[in-house]
Amino acid sequence: MLNPHHSSAAIRHLLFVTLLGGSLQAMSLSEAVSYALKHSTVVQQSRYDVEQARLSRKQAKVQQFGELNLLADYNRYDSPRTLAPLTPSVMQSGTPIAEARGIFSLGMLYSVPLFTGFAQMRQLQIATLAQEMSKAKVHLSKEELAYNVRSLYLTILAQGELIRAQQAYIRGLNSLERQVSQWIEAGKKAPVDRLKVQADLQNAQAVLASLESGREITRATLKALIGTDPGRLQALKIHPRPPRSDLSSLKKQIPRLRKMRLEDLAVKKSDVAIKKSQSAKLPQISLTAYAGENFGEDTAHDLGLEHEKIWQVGLHANWNLVDFGKRSLETQKARIAKMKAQLKREQTRRDLEKLLHQGIARIRESYAKYKAELSGLELSRKSEAIERARYESGVATLNDLLLAKGRSQLARAKTIESRYNYQKSIYYLDYLLERGVRK
Repeated sequence: MLNPHHSSAAIRHLLFVTLLGGSLQAMSLSEAVSYALKHSTVVQQSRYDVEQARLSRKQAKVQQFGELNLLADYNRYDSPRTLAPLTPSVMQSGTPIAEARGIFSLGMLYSVPLFTGFAQMRQLQIATLAQEMSKAKVHLSKEELAYNVRSLYLTILAQGELIRAQQAYIRGLNSLERQVSQWIEAGKKAPVDRLKVQADLQNAQAVLASLESGREITRATLKALIGTDPGRLQALKIHPRPPRSDLSSLKKQIPRLRKMRLEDLAVKKSDVAIKKSQSAKLPQISLTAYAGENFGEDTAHDLGLEHEKIWQVGLHANWNLVDFGKRSLETQKARIAKMKAQLKREQTRRDLEKLLHQGIARIRESYAKYKAELSGLELSRKSEAIERARYESGVATLNDLLLAKGRSQLARAKTIESRYNYQKSIYYLDYLLERGVRK
């Protein structure tokens, strides 16, 4: 028979292994972006904006069908009133006419605008354009989110490499301290050399603590952005190379970008708003239809509770001839709004040209810097090896060796940063060209 204690222990071990395997699962960059796009509160808010715009368009559409209202009212008069309007045929019939001082009415009223000077049509067009604009904003928010996730992801990877490089630097200093201690015991070096190594070691550990703290802060930022703990991040292979696209070819893509599409829609929307403001200068025609009954207690003829059916259909027209310039002022305001939208569109185009120029320049600069830092790292390592040999042979001082090691570590850190900065500049250009979500 199976021992219950052993069985529970096996289950706990299995759960521990399962959880450990899950914690070791690395989240790739594409997985982080995909998860963020599905769970980000920013994207969800923009999607609700699309839904609100869709409902606004539907609301503008159904307003064309008018509305049906249930009406009820009660009036108490100072003298008896007839339940229905008097007509010649009723007055000549000779039958008693129902009268009451208190009359209760119950009926339904349907009203529908027949012609509003095309104002309703313009409002529907505005709502349609607003819906298209909200869809464009959703995509732009996704592009921004994807770029921010990639940037933070790369920052964490860079910080991880810097931490490992700093840890290797500390191990090197520890090894140097042990070797210097042996030389001091053998009488080959002065005791002050060990203090110098220990001082550099303390500074290196402080830098390591700062790097680890910075990585934790960046991880917390990424977690808040994507909506979950990314866990262990998957390393990326980055191979910097010169940019292949030129500025002239990228500028041709500007008219097709959603940023420009958004500004074009804003101009169209303002143009429709001008036409809508002019609709008030045309006649307004509407139709109303009412059907109901009036109830009242007839005390004059002892007829008791009486009721009369009433219905009517009316066609109404209203044409405002003079409003002392109110409608003209509305049109002027709409024209100014259109001019502002046109200027904003032009400024957006200029900004995109500037940003694309900066994006290409940033890639070129980061690539050149990476190549320079890589060459500097190779030279600093050779210099460190030379200074170590000179110190061991007693030709150079420990300060020379420590300075060479510090320069070598700094060059390694700059090489790591420049390599990841190059990749960030690639993602930044993708963000400007609105192709980051597709990657």
